[in-house]
Amino acid sequence: SVSAAFWKHLRRLALQDFPCGLGSWNKSCFDAHRSPCRVQPGPDPAGQEETMPLGEESPEALMELLRDPHSPWALPPGCSPQDQQLRETAVLAPELVRGSKVFQLFRSLRIIDKGVEEVDEGLLQFHQLEELILSTNQISRINSANLPRTLKQVLELCCNAVADLQDLCAHPPPELQHLGLGYNRLCSPSQDKYLTAAFWPNLVSLDLSFNNFMDLLGLVSQLSSLQKLRVLVLQGNPLALVPTYRGFLVDSLPKLSILDDIHIEPDERHQFHGLARQPEQIRNEARVVVSIGEIKGVPDPSVQQQLEVGSKVPVVTYSYCVTYQF
Repeated sequence: SVSAAFWKHLRRLALQDFPCGLGSWNKSCFDAHRSPCRVQPGPDPAGQEETMPLGEESPEALMELLRDPHSPWALPPGCSPQDQQLRETAVLAPELVRGSKVFQLFRSLRIIDKGVEEVDEGLLQFHQLEELILSTNQISRINSANLPRTLKQVLELCCNAVADLQDLCAHPPPELQHLGLGYNRLCSPSQDKYLTAAFWPNLVSLDLSFNNFMDLLGLVSQLSSLQKLRVLVLQGNPLALVPTYRGFLVDSLPKLSILDDIHIEPDERHQFHGLARQPEQIRNEARVVVSIGEIKGVPDPSVQQQLEVGSKVPVVTYSYCVTYQF
């Protein structure tokens, strides 16, 4: 689950162990009857440097142990700048990373390629969460009841096994601006109905790349309700092979600014003006031409047949079948 992956990562950061957390190395700084001490880098007004009790380290010294790349307590490989900030918080304010208080520190949560299969209700403890990235996992189903309602920037589910949006759209985060569903198993027309303003009224960016959407007309009719949509990615779907694909989308979604990572220029919009009113131009077919430059290890049939021209013996014909699997 997402929660299990989160706690596993926190244990790896060792937020309660030296030089983080609270212990004999900084106890006097966080005495229950006084505020955390602040050690100044230079001399104090009296010309005396503040001294630490014997056996304790100043917050500055502890921070240096975290920041020095040669330190035994440096950030483990593969961690993010957010992890470093979390560890530094554990030095300066260790009470904020104890127990459930740690959830309040997260506005963005990235759990990538951790084998996550379930988006569990533990996510509801992140009361400040605005961005959730769960790319490259094994998620096939997302229960929207387990998503914080505070999500308003990003929900990224790229490279998973999502085939149905029904559960996600039961109670989706109403303020969400970007929804990333690229490289999943979505197909049309069964999923088109979940891509409307009724579920995503504030969506600005939508990534549906490399799924199995085939009905261009049906999908566009649903996407047209997303009045705030400015960025759309559909490349990698079968419908992108339709000859009039880009022109039809550009004219059908006049507020769109970027399609398949390419800006829509005014002259392009003018070029395709009126195409949206000609649905008969959309044909659910595509032609793929494969050119074979060179084949090695196979005798040329034409050469074999030329050698036998004029022969009185029965002619032997050579032919080969080359199969491509797409």
